[in-house]
Amino acid sequence: MIFISKFLVPKGYLGLTIFPFMFLKRKELKQDVVLINHENIHLKQQLELLVVPFFVVYILEFLVRLLQYKKWHLAYRNISFEREAYANENQLDYLKQRKFWSFLKYLRIHEF
Repeated sequence: MIFISKFLVPKGYLGLTIFPFMFLKRKELKQDVVLINHENIHLKQQLELLVVPFFVVYILEFLVRLLQYKKWHLAYRNISFEREAYANENQLDYLKQRKFWSFLKYLRIHEF
């Protein structure tokens, strides 16, 4: 279910997904198939980790990456969940062939 909320989506971001909801900053972003695919990848990740553990791991990994890279955006982009979503957001059929816990292969250190 998609909601529009410029207040819930943090500044500098277009979307935010908290299972089972997707929040977009603006109404016209509903037509952005790449963004929707990116957020759908996050929905799948959240389901695999039973939602709450996903956010625990996400925050912990972000903190580790922040210590590692010392820059907010670089830390965010190197979270394994984000790396998987960004790497595959243009493949609109990605979720049809995605293997269980595919985000694990994105845990290795790699800088964007």
